[in-house]
Amino acid sequence: HLDWADSVVWLAALVGDGACSLDEGLTREINVDAVRAMVRSFNRQIVFMSTCSVYGAQDELLTEDSSLNPLSLYAITKHEAEQIVSGAGGTSFRLGTLFGLGDHFSRIRLDLVLNLLTLKACLYGRVSVFGGEQYRPLLHVRDVGAAITQVLGTNHRGVFNLHKDNLKISALADKIGVLFLGIAVEKTEIKTQDSRNYRVSSNKARNTFGFDPKLDVDLGIREVGKLVSEGRIR
Repeated sequence: HLDWADSVVWLAALVGDGACSLDEGLTREINVDAVRAMVRSFNRQIVFMSTCSVYGAQDELLTEDSSLNPLSLYAITKHEAEQIVSGAGGTSFRLGTLFGLGDHFSRIRLDLVLNLLTLKACLYGRVSVFGGEQYRPLLHVRDVGAAITQVLGTNHRGVFNLHKDNLKISALADKIGVLFLGIAVEKTEIKTQDSRNYRVSSNKARNTFGFDPKLDVDLGIREVGKLVSEGRIR
């Protein structure tokens, strides 16, 4: 029972295409059924973490009203859960691709493009990019925390894109090459299996509740690089 709570911030999920594809039944149970159960038992403010992956592969700048094209079970289940939350009058954040550290002691996700490319650069002295023309909307994980606190206790409802920078993966690799001297940036035309490509606008969040992400890509690259140089990630 959640009668004691004023708000629920829903972070629980199986995240990422790889993890979600292992067991469809379990993925739906965690990503959709659990959200439906929560909505049935709680009728106050809900803030749900969704994903820009719901847009799939599209070339234009995407707003919350753009058409959706989820390409994976992960994106499909996130969209279904979004609809459940919207039906209950809740708030959904379509997060860009996250990066950086929540703090210096928590587990870090290394399946995210900036974190992974930085890790490989620091460990092996090179970054390999396949294709690289795909855009990702990037956002520091701590800026997500800030956005959540901005809407708690308010009446801001609906769906919001959250990102800081729309960056091509090839441009991200170049930034890593600039920040760490001696790193070789290798680019090949071979396409990756991941066909997602999207750029988003976060103007709705800026205009509605003053969303203003402070932490940039360079900071995230340095954070992950520092963990490697300190021997914290092997």
